[in-house]
Amino acid sequence: MAPITDDAVNELKKLVSKLEGRINELEGRLDGRGKGGGSVSDAAQGMRMILMGPPGAGKGTQAPKIKEKYCVCHLATGDMLREQVSKKTPLGREAKKIMDAGGLVSDEIMINMIKNQLETNSECSNGFILDGFPRTVTQAQKLDEMLHSKQQNLLHAIELQIPDSLLVARITGRLVHPASGRSYHKIFNPPKQNMTDDVTGEPLIQRSDDNEATLSKRLATYHDQTSPVVGYYQKTGIWKGIDASQEPGQVWRSLLGIFEGGAGAGGQKHGSSILNKLGLKN
Repeated sequence: MAPITDDAVNELKKLVSKLEGRINELEGRLDGRGKGGGSVSDAAQGMRMILMGPPGAGKGTQAPKIKEKYCVCHLATGDMLREQVSKKTPLGREAKKIMDAGGLVSDEIMINMIKNQLETNSECSNGFILDGFPRTVTQAQKLDEMLHSKQQNLLHAIELQIPDSLLVARITGRLVHPASGRSYHKIFNPPKQNMTDDVTGEPLIQRSDDNEATLSKRLATYHDQTSPVVGYYQKTGIWKGIDASQEPGQVWRSLLGIFEGGAGAGGQKHGSSILNKLGLKN
């Protein structure tokens, strides 16, 4: 009998790992049904996340793709605040009074808006992407407290990292679809038709504050606020950084690597036991 080559062993290990990952996913779904709840996939469990990054890092490009692939809600806090105000909800009316007086909307109001979305927005039943919040360590702590009260916790805090010097070209060429938040770029990620959203065919806009002078101020504020928040999530072990200077497709693959890598780690215990039985464990 010919000896088994190293390549064959490695291929078998990969196959076993994939099979065990699939088994774990199915076991998780069965466990969910056994507890009287709906089946919840590993992917949905892994989508309680925040997405951080400076203006122009690509959050508006990547968040809708995450939302579509994993069927979760995208909570961009700025858009959420404007929606509450326009609908004249109790939270919206309270926030409008504060903004009209020149004040900043309190952390409590923002947390309650997020909580309201999680409880009333059907898209949030499989998980959520938070974009634009938290901006301070205090907000991060209050968010954790709110989620813990719902017996949940954040599973990913992903930061899109990019040098400030590369952001000017990105920002000044950015185009946005106001209704969905989808973003494009005149050079790097143009729409199929000029100034037209690929999905709806509606017009795109260029935001008035997407200019170099405004960007410099926003970046300074972002770095001052975000560095402590990054440190907070690094301590919890859920932070991951991604090089956002890459082309959007590679950034997307990096994101998938984080999500799928998390699921794969859950299958390692069973995978290791099978490899041991086969005598292939290193």
